[in-house]
Amino acid sequence: MGIKILFYAVFYPLSWLPLWVLNIIFYPFYLLITYVFPYRKKVTISNIRHSFPELNEAEILKLYKQFQRHLIQLVVEMLKMLTISKNSLLKRYYCVNPELISQFYKQGRSVILVSGHYNNWEWMVLALDMLFEHHGVGVGKPNTDKNFEKLINRARTRYGTEVVFQDRIRERFEYYEKHQIPIVYMMMSDQSPNNLKKAYYTQFLNQESAMIYGPEYFAKKYNIPVVYYQVNQVKRGYYEVELTLITEEPHSVPYGGIIEQYVSLLEETIRISPPQWLWSHKRWKNRKKQSN
Repeated sequence: MGIKILFYAVFYPLSWLPLWVLNIIFYPFYLLITYVFPYRKKVTISNIRHSFPELNEAEILKLYKQFQRHLIQLVVEMLKMLTISKNSLLKRYYCVNPELISQFYKQGRSVILVSGHYNNWEWMVLALDMLFEHHGVGVGKPNTDKNFEKLINRARTRYGTEVVFQDRIRERFEYYEKHQIPIVYMMMSDQSPNNLKKAYYTQFLNQESAMIYGPEYFAKKYNIPVVYYQVNQVKRGYYEVELTLITEEPHSVPYGGIIEQYVSLLEETIRISPPQWLWSHKRWKNRKKQSN
C-alpha cells in the first residue's frame, strides 16, 4: 500500500514538472548518495577497478562520482516517464537509422534488439512500439515488489509496448512467430543470468562473464535477425538510438558467435563513455565454477 501512496501522492505530481526543474530538485540526492550515504560504493568501485585496471585510484574515484551523477539523472528521467507525452518523448528519444529495422518489417520478419543498461533504457521501453513499424515487446526480469512492478509497467506500456517477463517469453515467441506477427523484441543481456548452466561464458571488460544466452537461442530457433542498439546521449534529457546489424541469418553463425559480437559492441559502447553504464549492479557475482 505504501508504494501506491508514493506513486500517486509524490511521484506522479513531481513527474509533471519540467525536467530541468526535476534536475535541480534532485541534485542534493546526488550529494547524499555520493558523500553522505554512499550508494553501493564498494560494488561500483570494485566493478570499475576490475574493468579498467589501467586507471589509478583518483581516476576510479572520479568515474565513480560521474556515475553517481548519471544515476540520479536516470532516476529523474524514470520519474518523468510517468507523464511524458508522446511528442515530447519522440523529440527526446529517436532512432537515427530505423530503415535497418524497416527492411525486415517489409519481409514480415521479427527482429531481436540487444543492448545493455547503458544510458536511459526505460525510455527505450516506453518508445519501442512507436520507434519502429513492428509491434514492440520488451523482455525483462520481474521485480520483487509486485505492486511497484504493476505500477511501473502501467507507465512503460501506455504507448503500446508490451512487457514480457522471463517466465512467459517462450510462450510469446511461440505465439508471435507461429502467427507470423513481426515483432521487435528488446532484450537487455548484461544482467546476471538466472540459470548459470544455460549461460554463455566469455571475457567482458577484462573479466570472465556469464552472459544471458537467450537472444542467440531465440534468434536461431526462429531464424530472427539480431540488431545491436546503442543509446547515445545528445545532451541531458535527449538521446539517439543507433542500430548495428549483428546478423540477419542466425543459422549461419557458429555457437556463441552472436553473443560474442554483442559483447564486443557493448564493451566498445561502454568504453566511449564509461559513466553511462550501470556499474552499481553485481554483474560479476557468478563464476563458471558455480555452474558445475
